[in-house]
Amino acid sequence: MKKISLLYTSILFLSITLFTANKTQAQCDTIATICSQNFTKEYLSDGQEYRALLINEQTAEFHLTLYGGSIYRFGACSGMNSGNLVFRVYDQDYNEIFSNSEHELSPYWDFKVNSTLDVIVEANLNQDKVNSGCAVLLVGFKP
Repeated sequence: MKKISLLYTSILFLSITLFTANKTQAQCDTIATICSQNFTKEYLSDGQEYRALLINEQTAEFHLTLYGGSIYRFGACSGMNSGNLVFRVYDQDYNEIFSNSEHELSPYWDFKVNSTLDVIVEANLNQDKVNSGCAVLLVGFKP
C-alpha cells in the first residue's frame, strides 16, 4: 500500500512541477513579446533572450560582450507594465555604467560602445510594484 501511495504522490508532484514550468515558460514568452515592442526595425536582435524567474529580492545576472563601433539597445521587462524591473549595467570590474533607476525605470536604453567591452547586467524586481515574475533582457544592435 505504501508503494502505491508513494507512486501517486510522485506522479502528482511531477504533474504539478511540469504544469508550473509550462506556465512560467508561457509567462516569459508573453513578457518577451511585450519587451520586443521596445525595438524598432533598425535594431537587429543578438539572437538571445536572457530570462530569469525572480522572487522578492533575487538578482538575475547576465554576462555579455559588446563589440566596439556599435550602438546597442537593451530592453529589460517584467510583467505587463513598464517600471517593474530595475536593471544595471556594469563593466567586468563591477563599475556601474548605467542604471535605469536613474532614468524613471525606463524599459530600454541605448548604449554606444567605442571599444569591445564585457559587461554584466543585473536585474531586480521593483519591490514597490511586484514581488515575483519573469525578468527578460533583450539585446539588439544597429549594424
